[in-house]
Amino acid sequence: MLHYHVSFDNPLTAYLQIQMTFEVPADAAAPLELQLPAWRPGRYELQNFAQKLQHVVLEDAASGEALEARKITKDRWRLSGAAGRMVRVRYNFYAHQMDAGGSWLDESQLYLNPVQAFMYIEGRQNETCQLLLDIPDDWQIACGLPQRGPRLLEAQSFDHLADSPLIASPTLQYRNYEVQGIPFYLWIQGECPIDWARLVRDFRAFSEEQLQLFGSFPAQDFHFLNEILPYPHYHGVEHLNSTVITLGPGELLMSDGLYKELLGVSCHELFHVWNIKSIRPIELQPYDFSRENYFRTCFVAEGLTTYYGDYLLARAGVFTAAQYFQELNGVLRKHYDDYGRYHLSVADASMDLWLDGYKPGAPDRKVSVYHKGALAALLLDLTLRQLSAHKKSLDDVLRQLWTEFGQTGTGYTEEDYQRVVTEVAGRDMQAYFDKFIYGTAPLEEPLNRVLGFVGCRLLTEENVSAAEGTYGFRAVLREGRTEVTNILPDAPAALALTVDDEIVAVNGRRVAQNLHTLLADGADRHELTVFRQHRLLTVELQADPAHRFWQKFTVEKLTTATPEQQASFKQWLKQDF
Repeated sequence: MLHYHVSFDNPLTAYLQIQMTFEVPADAAAPLELQLPAWRPGRYELQNFAQKLQHVVLEDAASGEALEARKITKDRWRLSGAAGRMVRVRYNFYAHQMDAGGSWLDESQLYLNPVQAFMYIEGRQNETCQLLLDIPDDWQIACGLPQRGPRLLEAQSFDHLADSPLIASPTLQYRNYEVQGIPFYLWIQGECPIDWARLVRDFRAFSEEQLQLFGSFPAQDFHFLNEILPYPHYHGVEHLNSTVITLGPGELLMSDGLYKELLGVSCHELFHVWNIKSIRPIELQPYDFSRENYFRTCFVAEGLTTYYGDYLLARAGVFTAAQYFQELNGVLRKHYDDYGRYHLSVADASMDLWLDGYKPGAPDRKVSVYHKGALAALLLDLTLRQLSAHKKSLDDVLRQLWTEFGQTGTGYTEEDYQRVVTEVAGRDMQAYFDKFIYGTAPLEEPLNRVLGFVGCRLLTEENVSAAEGTYGFRAVLREGRTEVTNILPDAPAALALTVDDEIVAVNGRRVAQNLHTLLADGADRHELTVFRQHRLLTVELQADPAHRFWQKFTVEKLTTATPEQQASFKQWLKQDF
């Protein structure tokens, strides 16, 4: 068994004191290697958590004698000559990252993601782990791990431990509810108004909808760990039987806007308990925390989950159809804002998460597995429903994945996913994968076609901004300066402007929070004065009447929907048309 101990001397420093103790067999001949994870599941990029470690010591636990140890990579240590000893590893960990994948220590709470802070022994990842928290007696613990004693938690393995975040605090609040005999816990840390009756009602509704979809649950219980913050924030991370959600500002928690965000991210993260924590790509079976774990099916893991996260809220009656379309239109906007959709498939974007998937990166280079993946999932769901007159849907794909891979603990391949989709469809679906998963074919026409099956359409509206719609560039105001931030490659602006240009005048008139007004004079030509690399230049923008840019795509109901289309809408969304 491996033992971990967490304490803190001065919470104002944000430093935790971490100890790990373990016994080395007397017959152990080879050196041991200890690894601190370099990344965390749910965010597929190297994060190099070793940056947060201070003063690492490896010693004999009984005598305090320093052991022969050497750091061999940025986050890996080799321990020699420890056979027959009880080893103690101790170090300080800087817990000052408040997001859903971070850790935080202050005088009011300890919030810890073990994947950031704990080392494991190579080859001994499957041993039982115990975690002792040295915290004040009046602090309550919110965590998905079973509690074996006062402040003592136990995990079946390092993966189980790493996948079990915790919050310890004297001010935790919670309520619980049950669905099909499974307890769900709603934990809230932070100052905020809480309408518990509404919260429990809505959470129970979408939990029931998800359980009805899959038929069974991967865990014995589930914990929503909510860090409600005093400032604007939004983030969520999935775990096997819990999720951490960081959201703010707290005083607006029950307002329409922020409450909608809480519901959306909570439904999304619960869906992940099946889709990625249980139905897992073969490349992540098991996780290798020391390096990149490349896989090409994040459009399944995140794309399907992004689609279902909002869609199931509508099916559960928590969202109205109008609220659901509002969220879907947000996904459409984010997808069509980025011309990277012409250059990278969503399958290749899954691989490139490890490269630059969580930052803007080079302009127009990549597509989002979340947004493109969600729209491809919508297209597939409605296609399956149309082909079968609603006898089959994407639900059936997920149920088969759950039965075949999730419940058996077997990782699925790209080919497995394609096979399951084809089996559910009852016909060849290769064109769908070639065009929309492994290719960059436009989604507009096929989406509009299948939306018609449920009495809706994809509406295209022109961008009324002259800068965006006519000339194809965007600018923001920074410290009183109007700076170009984005230029479409085939737009008139691409022939005259470059990113980071500071626009100071239009047709000789000074720009001072009035750029769009100056460009909206009806003319098809404008002269711009700009600072580029501290040099003053004059450039000309010439409109191309045949082309418009950054059009707006939204989903709306057809005013002429037939009774058949209206009935189809209800079968899809479980709401009257």
